[in-house]
Amino acid sequence: MLKELKPALLMLLVLTLVTGAAYPALVTGIAQLLFKSQANGSLIEKDGKVVGSKLIGQPFSDPKYFWGRPSATAPMPYNAGASSGSNLGPLNPALEDAVKNRIEALKSSDPTQSAPIPIDLVTTSASGLDPHISPAAARWQAPRIGRVRGLALAAVGKLIDDCTEGRQLGFLGEPRVSALCLNLALDRVTSK
Repeated sequence: MLKELKPALLMLLVLTLVTGAAYPALVTGIAQLLFKSQANGSLIEKDGKVVGSKLIGQPFSDPKYFWGRPSATAPMPYNAGASSGSNLGPLNPALEDAVKNRIEALKSSDPTQSAPIPIDLVTTSASGLDPHISPAAARWQAPRIGRVRGLALAAVGKLIDDCTEGRQLGFLGEPRVSALCLNLALDRVTSK
């Protein structure tokens, strides 16, 4: 029995060292060397302080900021430890109520805005963490932002254009805008 147990324990030790220590250390080292920003969470800093990530949205509710896509994570919005969508189907009354409430909140934030509300401002993403909105969603909010911050609509539009990211590899996905990028740019422009 000891004859079979000794090689099994030795193999367990070797595989534990290879797969539990050596391989993760190698992959971590390569990631830190070649993709340092991404490996550390794609963090965004302002004045030496971390203000967010390029990968995870944040809740913005102040009218002077662009609002991101709603989040369905619990117990708080954009909770990376609980990434998930709402899993509510299109016929679920709870989804209908949530969308109606979001539409009312958007309309009350800017009663003068009469354009149709882009869908990504009232529905959650599959992960609940999406930091991006469509350029249409950003432009829909632009009049409110301009009015609250005392900026010309053209100046807000320029910020949207500057923060708009194109399709990945030129053909994957749709153009998108980071709400955090826009809000940081707004703070830079209005603090001057």
